[in-house]
Amino acid sequence: MQHALTVQQLSLSRTPQAQHWHDATLTWKKVSVLKDISFELPQGAVMGLVGRNGAGKSSLMRCLVGLTPPDSGHSQLLGCDSLQLSDSVRERLGYVAQTPDLLDGLSGHDHLSLMQQAYPGFDLNYALRLGVRLDLPLDRQAQHLSLGDQQKLSVLLALAHQPELLILDEPVASLDPLSRRNFMRELFNHPAQDLPRSVLISSHLLADLERVVTHVCFLREGRVQLVDEWDALLEHLRLVVTPEAWATEGVVCQRRCGTLQHTVVDLRQCPHTALPTSGQPLTMDDLFEELNA
Repeated sequence: MQHALTVQQLSLSRTPQAQHWHDATLTWKKVSVLKDISFELPQGAVMGLVGRNGAGKSSLMRCLVGLTPPDSGHSQLLGCDSLQLSDSVRERLGYVAQTPDLLDGLSGHDHLSLMQQAYPGFDLNYALRLGVRLDLPLDRQAQHLSLGDQQKLSVLLALAHQPELLILDEPVASLDPLSRRNFMRELFNHPAQDLPRSVLISSHLLADLERVVTHVCFLREGRVQLVDEWDALLEHLRLVVTPEAWATEGVVCQRRCGTLQHTVVDLRQCPHTALPTSGQPLTMDDLFEELNA
């Protein structure tokens, strides 16, 4: 059975505009990897893509940037088909893969030189300053860099042309805490653009994501479990722990934990009078645990 990837829009223009994924489905070697994924990323939003290993995060990102052709259907980036990205669209896009994709025999300076030739908006002075902040040895060949430094170089190359849209797959997994903090700051440092940058970023470091995202999308086994503004989830989701199964409107997920029943409820759908006084707010780590237990 063939499944379609129909990501109708991932559009970003000079006028404020939301970006949409609709009914995204992908099959790889007869295994359903993505299943009916739909969500919207507003202009200027920073969306965290969260899920366990194998949830489909990398597959979704590879489809969006045209590296994994869908079985059928299509996806778009910035109004352009993902499999036929124009040079003008590539100039507005930054992408970091989960595994650094570098040229082994070239130094960091060599990589910057190549990127400068490819991108008219490439800012070499900015790239060099960022390299210093990330403590990146640009004189070394990529093959002699540590995994963390390879990841820093990938991040630097994605940011140096000041893209309008960033798609980042585990960009900080191998970075030390200081480098992660400096990188997260750079997500919002784009003075060359008229409109705020839009970002889709996956990471297992949820405490880092929680500090920077405006939106979050939880994936599990190729499906969207929950997607919303992060501030709204913080305000409206509560964890209720009771001895017995507890049912009400607005249940997001439930699980048995020893002798207790854990229930996550959405106050926007659950009558406040039905909520026990023990309802607790959740961090992103808490919510991830409840959704994936």
